[in-house]
Amino acid sequence: MIRLITMDFGVYSTKELLQRGFSTWQIRREADNGVLVALRRGWYATATADPDVVTAVRLGGVLGCVSALRKHKLWVPPGYERVHTRPTRDGELKSARACVGFGRPPAALTAVDPIPVALLHAAKCMRAEHWIATCDSALNSAGLTVSRMASEIGPSARRISSLLDKCDPDSQSGTESITRVRLRAHGFAVVVQPSISGVGRTDLRIGRLLIECDSVQHHTSLESYHNDRRRDRRALVDGWLTLRITYDDVLYGWEAVLADIRAITRPDRHRRRERP
Repeated sequence: MIRLITMDFGVYSTKELLQRGFSTWQIRREADNGVLVALRRGWYATATADPDVVTAVRLGGVLGCVSALRKHKLWVPPGYERVHTRPTRDGELKSARACVGFGRPPAALTAVDPIPVALLHAAKCMRAEHWIATCDSALNSAGLTVSRMASEIGPSARRISSLLDKCDPDSQSGTESITRVRLRAHGFAVVVQPSISGVGRTDLRIGRLLIECDSVQHHTSLESYHNDRRRDRRALVDGWLTLRITYDDVLYGWEAVLADIRAITRPDRHRRRERP
């Protein structure tokens, strides 16, 4: 399985505690002493356990779907802030807002679903482009191919297969992923992470139009500021056009961005031309 699933959130099943070397007597003693808190039958938490995970297990399930993906430190867009709880075979979920995936719920191996299981359920909770961006983040973080991710997720619905077909492990950010998906949906031939001589890698390319999806985290340092300008200058000298867009542009101002891209591409200004 993907390595990223091995994270500790302070909530354990009895089976996990036994695997960690506890005996049944020790588990009962620690619960009586208050070191472990019983959340429901067969599940315990430490005093410092993650509150979202505690909530999910107390409700009768495990933390899954979008909430689990966020706990695994994957890129997740805004709009999915509530605690997403997945029902399990051994639990009786006390919430009408449970996340239901495809097929029978898998057994709960940990209090936080592993990435493949979380992605499987998130496909019903997230918008398609958001799911693709988060899956891109998982692929890139774990160094996996799309086919390997498909095998990790296992047999699934046609919807999952169609979404996976649109994923790309080379994508470096969520905004880049969403931009790629939207532009391809509009018929643009988008190249991901092309290497441009003298410039280096850029996020996306349409003909000779280079699209950079800038984030506050990676583009506001003085070093990045100077490097971005140097790259843009070199690109312009070599006949490339550079368009820089931000997180807010993509998520909240997309129509204006698309209009600008069309203004460049409609008169074929973006097409690569050989120098005489």
